[in-house]
Amino acid sequence: MEITRRHILGTIAAAAVLSASGTVQAADTVRIGLPTKTYWPTTIAETAVRQKLFEKEGISAELTIYRGGAETFEAMAAGAADVILDATSLVSAGRKKGVNSKVLASAATGYYGWQLMTLSKSTLGVKDLNGKKVAITSAGSGSDLLALWTQQDKKIEFTRVPVGGGGLVPNLLAGNVDAAVVYSPLSFQISKSGEARTVLDFSKEVPPNLAAGWIALDKYVQEKPQLVQKTLNALYGALMFMRANKDASVKLITELYEIPAEIAALEYENTIMKLETDGSMDGPKIAEQLQLALDMAKAGGMKDLGPAAEIISTQFKPVPTKF
Repeated sequence: MEITRRHILGTIAAAAVLSASGTVQAADTVRIGLPTKTYWPTTIAETAVRQKLFEKEGISAELTIYRGGAETFEAMAAGAADVILDATSLVSAGRKKGVNSKVLASAATGYYGWQLMTLSKSTLGVKDLNGKKVAITSAGSGSDLLALWTQQDKKIEFTRVPVGGGGLVPNLLAGNVDAAVVYSPLSFQISKSGEARTVLDFSKEVPPNLAAGWIALDKYVQEKPQLVQKTLNALYGALMFMRANKDASVKLITELYEIPAEIAALEYENTIMKLETDGSMDGPKIAEQLQLALDMAKAGGMKDLGPAAEIISTQFKPVPTKF
């Protein structure tokens, strides 16, 4: 009887220890939401994982890839993702709908590699897309924002067709749409292959603005500030690793997205090397760039957007993890 009692007590104690350990482990895991697969945020997050930068910060990361920016933002709002990379305008639009989040770190001040593309055999120009069908990833995503901006800037109207990140190129090449808003390195790939051509280069046409940032819910930031800081450290450490190791980075991009090395090199030079390395959200310049992003979204048709000051968090400044 005594042996049984001791065994039970020992089992309870062991279970308590395991439970506590599991709680700590869960608390140290960050769920990172990424808007689509073949896209630079995924490259950075994968680099952080492979270089064990999250581990060096004493945390672990779970990466989830969604069909577009809007779906990624919805996942965060629903509590399925903790830190995401997304269009900054979604943060402002979300606050008006009760989704309280902020931009924690600046990531990109331009739409590097983003292009409005048609089939090479097509004779359509930008103005000719009036009344046509243009593929985007999803409603409310970065590609949707660029499509809306195009309509406003070029004074045309077309039907925006959401096909998901993985559906942009297949639908364009199949002729299911007349054009598509394509991000890099996919845009570089189908241009180089001769399958499609660029009718509008967003990296050149759209004025510089804080297009994308790392984002989290206010509640998550309040509850786990240290985990947020460590996450940003690892992500910006990954970016610094890529900038310092071109050959390894080009090889990773090649393997991740199954694209030729020459296309991966274009992605490295034209996207990775142009991303924000500081990440700080402090200072008037950042506020101006963010307000420009919101103004652009408003011009494109997004409504109920608050001022930039409402969605800026200056609580964090990435300290890149050493590799």
